Amino acid sequence: MDNAVALVRAYLHVNGYFTVTEYPVLEAARHGGYRTVTDLDVLAVRFPGAGRRVLGRGGRHRFETDPALRAPADRPDMLVAEVKEGRGRFNEATLDAAVIEAALARFGCAGPDEAAPAAQELLRRGTAQLTAGHQVRLAVFSSDGARSHPAPLALSLGHMAGFVQDHLRAHWDVLHHAQSRDPALGFLMMLEKAARMRPTPPSSTPSLASHDS
Repeated sequence: MDNAVALVRAYLHVNGYFTVTEYPVLEAARHGGYRTVTDLDVLAVRFPGAGRRVLGRGGRHRFETDPALRAPADRPDMLVAEVKEGRGRFNEATLDAAVIEAALARFGCAGPDEAAPAAQELLRRGTAQLTAGHQVRLAVFSSDGARSHPAPLALSLGHMAGFVQDHLRAHWDVLHHAQSRDPALGFLMMLEKAARMRPTPPSSTPSLASHDS
């Protein structure tokens, strides 16, 4: 998995999203069989009211979702996200209406009759409301955090890394017991543990003053 995609997945997971990464979109080939048109970097779904709740000695710890995500509180939220280690921009194939339509239909967000108009609305406005009651948004997550039309949501990878690190530090008393199999989250947890267990460097021994003869 791409390092940037792994970081985005960890960030979204911490914020209550279920994620699928590097989701292949296929199309029928002319002479039989199928071929991959593109891979969608991240598809993520969050149910309303989802948070980051864990159990601690003092009871339940409740953590609010990062406000920068602007996740709705009253309906499910689906993100179709492009991830870039450099400048934020969409791949041309991602903005193909047929690709978005196939993703919505195969992911179960929209039926065959709704997927096509929903894809067109998504590419026109960056967001679409589906009859099932949830919204779909385009998003770009990149090193510079730049906006890319038509996505209404853009965040930097630095913001995501900082949010996860702040979350780990603030709730380390509970979270240090977890053993994460997520590569990015596990790596950040290892860094936090290493920083906390780093031994204090020994103080330098003062040099002995020379004695007068």
